[in-house]
This record gives sequence, structure tokens and C-alpha cells, in this order.
Amino acid sequence: MRIHLTSIFVDDQEDALHFYTEVLGFTKRHDVPVGEDRWLTVTSTESPDGPELLLEPSRHPAVRPFREALVQDGIPATQFAVEDVHAEYERLRLYGVRFTQEPLEMGPAITAVFDDTCGNLIQIAQLAG
Repeated sequence: MRIHLTSIFVDDQEDALHFYTEVLGFTKRHDVPVGEDRWLTVTSTESPDGPELLLEPSRHPAVRPFREALVQDGIPATQFAVEDVHAEYERLRLYGVRFTQEPLEMGPAITAVFDDTCGNLIQIAQLAG
């Protein structure tokens, strides 16, 4: 068994596609119209055949209170692995990305948390050592 697809709720798929590709550096994998929305996925440029991230529309009534509670409590919706948290932190800040947690050593990992401009907090992490 392996992870093939996971999703993150976004308020606007086009804005999310821009942020996740142009700012974070992911690659668009699928873009299929589905009614008013799209089956819109991105993958890591480092693993184009790896797991896909579905940019899922957030219209379901349960999504807004759930995401607002996570953001209010500072809980990331998901985590992405990076080689160097400090370098990614500096690179993303140049794009105007707002961090809610600067790089922080947490035992065997270094993490940072940012706002993805789509309604979510995202954590980046690097294994220390």
C-alpha cells in the first residue's frame, strides 16, 4: 500500500494553482473540468510520478469551520519535506509568503509554518542531522 493522492481544501482553485506552482514550485499534473470545478492536482518536481496533491474546492459547509479552527489553533493542514528549512524560509519570504512560525528546531527536525493564501497553514520540515 502507498499514498497515491491526498487533498487540501482551497477557496479558489486558480489562485491555489498559481501559489502551489509559481511560489512553491510544484508541477500541475491533472486539470480536468468537473462541473463548476476541476480535478486539479500537482506533484513535486522532484517526484513527478509520486503522490499527487488535489487542490480540492472548499465549498462543503463543514470545511470553513474546520479550517478556521485549525488556523486559529496554529495547526498545519499538511506538511511538506524540504532539504533546508532555513533556505526555503528565505526563498518563500522573497515571494511575500507570510510565516506564522519561523524555523524552529524540534528534536530531530526543523520546521516552519506558513499561510498558503488559500485558507490553510502549511508546515515545511527537514530532518536534522
